[in-house]
Amino acid sequence: MTTRREHDLLGDRDVPAEAYYGVHTLRAVENFPISGTKISIYPDLIAALASIKLAAAKSNQELGLLDDVRANAIVAAAEEIRAGALHEQFVVDVIQGGAGTSTNMNANEVIANRALELLGRTKGDYHFLHPNEHVNMSQSTNDVYPTALKLAGYSGIMRLVDAMAVLRGAFEAKSEEFKDIVKMGRTQLQDAVPMTLGQEFSTYAVMLGEDEQRLKEAVLLVCEINMGATAIGTGINSHPDYAGLVCRHLRTTTGIPVVTAANLVEATQDCGAFVQLSGVLKRVAVKLSKTCNDLRLLSSGPRVGLGEINLPPMQAGSSIMPGKVNPVIPEVVNQIAFEVIGNDVTVSFAAEAGQLQLNAFEPIIAHSLFKSVNHLRSGCLTLAEKCVSGITANREHLRRGVERSIGIVTALNPYIGYANATEIAQQALVSNKSVYDLVLEKKLLTREQLDQILQPEVLTQPRSFAITSAGGKTEVVTVGPRQID
Repeated sequence: MTTRREHDLLGDRDVPAEAYYGVHTLRAVENFPISGTKISIYPDLIAALASIKLAAAKSNQELGLLDDVRANAIVAAAEEIRAGALHEQFVVDVIQGGAGTSTNMNANEVIANRALELLGRTKGDYHFLHPNEHVNMSQSTNDVYPTALKLAGYSGIMRLVDAMAVLRGAFEAKSEEFKDIVKMGRTQLQDAVPMTLGQEFSTYAVMLGEDEQRLKEAVLLVCEINMGATAIGTGINSHPDYAGLVCRHLRTTTGIPVVTAANLVEATQDCGAFVQLSGVLKRVAVKLSKTCNDLRLLSSGPRVGLGEINLPPMQAGSSIMPGKVNPVIPEVVNQIAFEVIGNDVTVSFAAEAGQLQLNAFEPIIAHSLFKSVNHLRSGCLTLAEKCVSGITANREHLRRGVERSIGIVTALNPYIGYANATEIAQQALVSNKSVYDLVLEKKLLTREQLDQILQPEVLTQPRSFAITSAGGKTEVVTVGPRQID
């Protein structure tokens, strides 16, 4: 393998001649053999770093700090990386010491060496175009890295919101399909009162819709950036107009509505936006996991469980039990949720551990957040495509369950009174007779009255009830919702 010699604070090192990264990246690869996962696993992060270097070069060029030849070469190299080129050259581990300096230097070196190539020069010819002096001009890791995390986080969150909308649509379609299927609702796993299967599935859609809105609110917090802060927020080594210019170029380049923080010293040390975002991701995960718990429970069986719905069979479920099929798609989404909840704990500890003017633990914050976002997105799309869209209902089983349930006695309270209803419920449980038959036996209501009271549309929505007698004829009157001014 041919090499080139590069120099840094610690001395000289041989770098592979064909590598676009340099000595700083080489040392980081050697120092942090932690996860075995390179930062290139997160394309949004690489694109964000390139966008920042592009915006910085254009700003420095406008301010007369960087000549046109070098600026244009840096911009061209950054554009290539934004388009997907050279991502394999981003080789430092996602978990690293140094507050993200290794990631920033990896970007500086790759862009510098590609820019040198575009200018017809050899890699490592830093006398002409230097990773620190030119690519990193007016910057510090301490403003570049958190800004890159925010840009990448914004892109990932918006894709997650889109995936959640797909899953919400799948639940909404099932809610409409199942709107006429009456079943027993349950509280504390005990029979409660009737509802429709459509109502049950609509709740999952509503929960997702609520969390889409919470994510859209939380993602606005990461639009506040600290570019121009340089080392600690004082803006040392940057032009007075640089912060405003680089923010403007970033908005134009990325389409993300970034704004410069009002106080750059505060913004450089504060990880509150990441904590808030992680908390909302945990909220999404918790509710999504609860939904998957419900799907597994409702589909349990097929013969001796609840067996109310059928999940589409995806694979054989056992190496020893023939014919067994397991709810593998909800199970994998449950596991994603567990991971996201754990990631939130990591983000919280890392944010709390910051000291004075900088948080050194943003790399693990980034890794945790990006995993949560990516896995939740994949989980939503997988759950929609491979599970929810194929769910079917066991209509007859659900109907029989309602007919046999003691819970429907609750609907009779307004007509026969709580004491009579309690007695009917107890007798039904002991005798295994239906509530319907016992009410008729005791002549508490007529068959016609019972049939009217126990109509599905009466059982599953608010109604006002009364029993009236007129001309010797007794009837049940139900009154629907009225407009209240």
